[in-house]
Amino acid sequence: MTIPQILITIGMCVLGTQLMRWLPFLVFPAGRETPKFVRYLGHALPAAVFGLLLVYCLRNTSVLTGSHGLPELIAIVTVAGLHLWKKQMLLSIGVGTVLYMVLVQFVFA
Repeated sequence: MTIPQILITIGMCVLGTQLMRWLPFLVFPAGRETPKFVRYLGHALPAAVFGLLLVYCLRNTSVLTGSHGLPELIAIVTVAGLHLWKKQMLLSIGVGTVLYMVLVQFVFA
């Protein structure tokens, strides 16, 4: 890329980032009530995203060969149990990820 192309690319990235950061404040100002549809999406989308990620992460897991599927099952049960107990999403995801990595690197290697 030439120098002008690089500068234009950087400028467009900065503009896009700033637009995405300020657009919600412009569309939904503080004095106005948030539309019902947007509140519904805020309530429904997190569970839908986690369901989608679960299916995506387990799509190639073969539970019929060797110990495959067991580390995944242990990590999923741990994440679900920890989340039901502590109600802290980042804690649940972090512990589940670390546990899964330990299981596949050291226990089921």
